[in-house]
Amino acid sequence: MSSSTPYTEAWIAGPRSTQFYTRTYTPANLPKAAVLFLHGFAEHVGRYTHFHPLLCEHDIAVFAFDQRGFGKTALDTEGHKSKDSAYGRTSWAEQMADIAWAVEHTKGAFSGIPTFLMGHSMGGAEALGFATQSDRFSHSAALSSLAGIIATSPLILQTNPAPKMLRWVGGKASNVLPHKLIPAEVIPSDLSHDRVVNEAYTKDPLVKNVGSLRGLHDMLSNGEALLATYYAKWPKSLPLLLAHGTEDNITSCKASQAFYDKIPAVDKRIKLFEGGYHELQNEPDGVKEQLIADVVAFVEAHVQLSSDAPAPTEQRSKM
Repeated sequence: MSSSTPYTEAWIAGPRSTQFYTRTYTPANLPKAAVLFLHGFAEHVGRYTHFHPLLCEHDIAVFAFDQRGFGKTALDTEGHKSKDSAYGRTSWAEQMADIAWAVEHTKGAFSGIPTFLMGHSMGGAEALGFATQSDRFSHSAALSSLAGIIATSPLILQTNPAPKMLRWVGGKASNVLPHKLIPAEVIPSDLSHDRVVNEAYTKDPLVKNVGSLRGLHDMLSNGEALLATYYAKWPKSLPLLLAHGTEDNITSCKASQAFYDKIPAVDKRIKLFEGGYHELQNEPDGVKEQLIADVVAFVEAHVQLSSDAPAPTEQRSKM
C-alpha cells in the first residue's frame, strides 16, 4: 500500500475455488474494529475508494471484495479470475457461503478486534439475510462471531416492483436457464444528487446493467422473504444499524422501516435521511459525512460493548 493508494489488493481463493478480487484498507494506527463490506448489484468495490478510507481515518479496518458475478471477480481480463466466473453468475446460496468465507478471512486478517458486516443495496439485503439464515446455510459460527450488522439502502423491496406475472415467469425460467443474462436497468439519476458520480457510473467498464435469471430471481425473492418471514429469525442479541434515504427510488425506504419494526433485536437503530437518494455514501451536502459519523458511532459503541460497557437503547432518528 503506497501513500497514493489507501488499500492493498489481492486475488484470494474462496468457495467453489473461485478467485475473488479483494481490497483491504488498514488504518495507520492500531485498528479498533474491522468491517467486512458487501457492495450492491451491478457494481464493485472500486466505487467505494472515496468512502472506505474515511472509516480508516477512525481506526476501522475494511475488507471488501468484488462479489461473485460482479466487478473484477467476473470481468478481469488479466488472467486472475476463475475460468467459470462470468458476469451475473451467482445465487443466494453461493452469496451466503461467500460471506461466511469472507467473515473468517476478515477475522483472521484482523484478529482480536470486533468484526462488523456492512452491505449496501443488494449487499445490504445479503447482510440482513446472513443474520437470519444461519440455520438454513450452516454459518452459525461465522454469524455468532460478528459484533453487528450495518445495512444501507438494503434491497428488501424495490421502490417500483416489477409486475408479479413477469416475476413469476422469470422465476420459472431461472430453473431452466439460470445463467441467461437479461436487462436490469438502473437509472443513473436515481443513484445520488451528485451528477459527477452518476455520470461516472454510466462510463464505468465494470458496471453492466444486466443480471442472470437465477441471480435476479434470488435477489428479489429473498429480499421479499426478509420482510415476510426471515425477520423472525434475527438473533435478539445481534445489533443492527439501518440507514436509508426517504427519496430512494431504487430500494424501498418503507420496507427498511417495516423490517426494522419487525425484527426482535434488543439493540437496533435506524437512520432515515430526509430527501436522500439511493447511494447515501455519494450524497453531497454533508450526507456522506453524516453516514460515516453514524457508522463510526455504531461501531465504537459496540467496541465498548465488547469490554462490557452498558448496552445502548433502541434508537430511531431522522436527518
